[in-house]
Amino acid sequence: MKRTASLKFTRAEMLFSAKSFTSSMMAITIAQWAGLPRPFWAMMTAYIVASPLAGAVRSKAVFRFCGTFVGCTATLLMVPMLSNAPELLAIALALWVAVCLYLSLLDRTPRAYIFMLAGYTAALIGFPSVETPLQLFDTASARVEEILLGITCATVVHSIVLPTGLAPSVLGLLDRSLRDARQWFADLMQSPGQAVAPSGAPLQADRQRLATDITQLRMLSTHVPFDTTHLRLTTSTLHAMQNRMASLTSVFSAVEDRLRALQEAQGALPDDVAGVLARMGRWLEAGESVDATATNALLDDIVALGMPGDDAQRPWIHALRLALSARLAELVRGWQECIGLRHDVDLGLDGTLVSARGLDRTEPVMHLDRGMAMLSAAAAFLAICVVCGFWMLTEWPMGSVAAMMCSILCCFFATMDDPVPSIHVFMKFTAWSMPIAALYVLVLMPLVQDPLTLALVCAPLFLVVGVFMARPATGLQGMALLLGVAGTLSGHDTATGDFVSFINSSVAQLLGIVVAARTTALVRSVGSDWMARRIQRATWRELGDLAAGRADTIRADAHAARTLDRIGLLAPRIAHSVGTPEDLPTRDALRDLRVGADLVALQSSRDHLQQQASSSVAALLAELAGSFRLRGAGRPVPHPESLLQCLDTALNAVLVQAPQAPLLAPEARRQAVSALVGLRRAMFPEAASPAIPPSNQECSA
Repeated sequence: MKRTASLKFTRAEMLFSAKSFTSSMMAITIAQWAGLPRPFWAMMTAYIVASPLAGAVRSKAVFRFCGTFVGCTATLLMVPMLSNAPELLAIALALWVAVCLYLSLLDRTPRAYIFMLAGYTAALIGFPSVETPLQLFDTASARVEEILLGITCATVVHSIVLPTGLAPSVLGLLDRSLRDARQWFADLMQSPGQAVAPSGAPLQADRQRLATDITQLRMLSTHVPFDTTHLRLTTSTLHAMQNRMASLTSVFSAVEDRLRALQEAQGALPDDVAGVLARMGRWLEAGESVDATATNALLDDIVALGMPGDDAQRPWIHALRLALSARLAELVRGWQECIGLRHDVDLGLDGTLVSARGLDRTEPVMHLDRGMAMLSAAAAFLAICVVCGFWMLTEWPMGSVAAMMCSILCCFFATMDDPVPSIHVFMKFTAWSMPIAALYVLVLMPLVQDPLTLALVCAPLFLVVGVFMARPATGLQGMALLLGVAGTLSGHDTATGDFVSFINSSVAQLLGIVVAARTTALVRSVGSDWMARRIQRATWRELGDLAAGRADTIRADAHAARTLDRIGLLAPRIAHSVGTPEDLPTRDALRDLRVGADLVALQSSRDHLQQQASSSVAALLAELAGSFRLRGAGRPVPHPESLLQCLDTALNAVLVQAPQAPLLAPEARRQAVSALVGLRRAMFPEAASPAIPPSNQECSA
């Protein structure tokens, strides 16, 4: 049944394959007409840059050309200088590949393709030139021409012939993110027993879906400036909406926690809180039909939750209500802003250029792991040096092919925790491609006399493989099979069949893949649990930095986006972990997300506090910075009791001194109390309700 279903090709898959094959035939025909030495390079390039989305093709084309140009330039600089010392040249090329791979792993967007391609392009041109340095310039210029030809043909065909724009995919993902956020919103507004369950299944699913949606949207939107429609006018708006949704996620999590705390403290949610939640649920259901008057009335009711009332003599209950009030108001305003930004996206699609209401991204917001990037670069360097050492010791004529394959494989799968299984899949289908490549190189290609015959010979294989390349589940296998055949064709003189050369080349390909797999397994393959802990330590280090230094809204948005990205990275690793409750790492990450938002809010309100309260907050931040940096250094010890004392002292200082603080605005007071309550709940969720300490008690960092 599954095998039958896998052979049912969709219209989109067949269209992608037809366009890819057409562009590849155009590229190879023009390359042959121009007399380029390896026209199959143009054909292979047309397939490599192909994508079902026209905008992705155009962006990959730009990135590939830039990477190719940089790689060729580096080769032209290195080879002439080191041509008299092949060993040093091989080491220089291996080091170049490693450095480029390291840089590519520090940019977790499609732009990373530039650095990665610059690395292995130098390997593709430089290693064959080690033994023939005098032909370097001709080889490099021909390779650039062939690759540029393949890029141009693929871009033209995919952009003109029934182009598939990015708009349906981006808007579909954008609306799914809003829908998942709305579902989380609605679940929070439901009956208290369901809404605040510590690990309820609905809320758990809401958290994971929204984190994954926002990360996928951020990755896909990289291609938006290259789209063929008006979607490219919405680039800044999309970035602003992604940042706002990321920061809104911490608010969702904070509201969930405050509701749970109130329920635990009083046995049930107060009637006025339940009433406001019900009104918020109706406000959410009304959608865009709600006018400003109704929204302002709802905000007034939310603010009233934090006003002193019957709970005035119970400071902790009052603090919880004040914190809940601040977060609910932030939730309403943030949701309105997201809806407004979504409307601005629609305006952009109609051709209207609108300025983003939110802040554009001003610093990288994706999670970066420099340590793993360094290990990946070291693995690539070591693998290439091993292959080159074997090549030069044995004087094997096809050793350069093994070095090239090793470079490519080390780069292709470096983003994975354990690349070895994927490299083995690639090796398996590369081996399967060899009999097919032998048929083409030794039998069919010597018989080809014109472009029509070439198209008829290539169509049965490449049209079928192209369909499987369009499917995410079979894309790796299809690409390995295609590159195995096209790569062999691009490396041989197809006018004459040379069996010995073919066998040597095939063995070299497999050897390069095997060395890449073994070296990677030795140096940088890690488990999902290990990576999950490493991601958490990165979050703790960043929280330490936020506590130690001043933070503004831009840093808050960046931290929220980075933490959400980490939640998205944790989700697949949690699924493969052993002995860990599935929701625990996600809840820990959301707790850290709330802590980051609370730290920024607390620092922004410090300037409005009286001296005693400001001193207490400063001491608290210093204590927090030390505790989180200790955890980030790999020592996840429990937070010290002195930190709980600092929290209670600071909270009491803000609550007690507020009436005598003329500079303390009501909104700043609400933010400070909300942040301190959030930090206490995140650091010490099981701690008893705080007692009011003496007003003159000081906290020492």
